[in-house]
Amino acid sequence: MPLNGIFILAELPEEIAKRVRAINERYDPKLARHKPPHLTLTGSSGVGPIPPSTSVEELRERLEPIAAETAPISLSFQLPRRFMQTDIVVLPIDSHGPLRVLHDKLITSGLPFTRARYTFSPHCTLSLYQSLDSKSIRELLKTRIPEPFVINAIQLYHTRDPQPSRKLLELPLAGGSKKD
Repeated sequence: MPLNGIFILAELPEEIAKRVRAINERYDPKLARHKPPHLTLTGSSGVGPIPPSTSVEELRERLEPIAAETAPISLSFQLPRRFMQTDIVVLPIDSHGPLRVLHDKLITSGLPFTRARYTFSPHCTLSLYQSLDSKSIRELLKTRIPEPFVINAIQLYHTRDPQPSRKLLELPLAGGSKKD
């Protein structure tokens, strides 16, 4: 059944995104065409997608205050792994700390989320659509991107497979310490 819903993502900073894009292009060209390299915050784990009938105005109204009070978040990738009993290969992120706080605020924002099949497991997908041979999977599982990076915005994308995703909204993470 084709997927049709709104996902909340955090696009990766340019230098990290270029490295992930190169991996996507090599191992899963369709994924490389569908969305920029990103962390999946809602839609595939923790909660499912937001119904596509939700207006951009409602998305903004519910999420803008959360983004405004959330400071940019420093993260780093863990070692790659297969995603939850699938052949999908991801770079996971620790699901605790500020990212978990953001996720919990998103899912209690009052927006209607569908059910998810998996618990919250923030990640960047390296291969999703492509069926990979065992050699390619082994190569992907050797991927290392150890440098820390900062996410400073969230993006909402309407995903409607098999079409490329469409960005609906971007909200900067603008919280943090304020000087008097």
